Amino acid sequence: MFRSPSSGEPSHEIVGFDRRELQAIFDVYARMVAQGVWRDYALDFSTSRAIFSIFRRSGEAAYYRIVKEPKSARKQGAYSIVAQTGLILKRGSELRRVLAVIEKKPTFVTI
Repeated sequence: MFRSPSSGEPSHEIVGFDRRELQAIFDVYARMVAQGVWRDYALDFSTSRAIFSIFRRSGEAAYYRIVKEPKSARKQGAYSIVAQTGLILKRGSELRRVLAVIEKKPTFVTI
């Protein structure tokens, strides 16, 4: 969590990703960039959630959004993957398990 600088305003905590979470996200992101599937990302932080948006091309809408919402941690898990259409693909409390939904696995072809 981040705090806004003290400038006479009331302190608001902003939800963010910690180093461990970012490492897990960037592990998947780097593999997909190397495969040529994804090309860009964006980070958004607010007082209720943190969002890591993934883009196939810079000018398009986010292909996937990795959302961290601590308020829903007890009910459904703090993490969710949201598709471009708004469909929630997976929710959970373990980030790596949630990320497994969007990572393409190599397929083996038998001849």
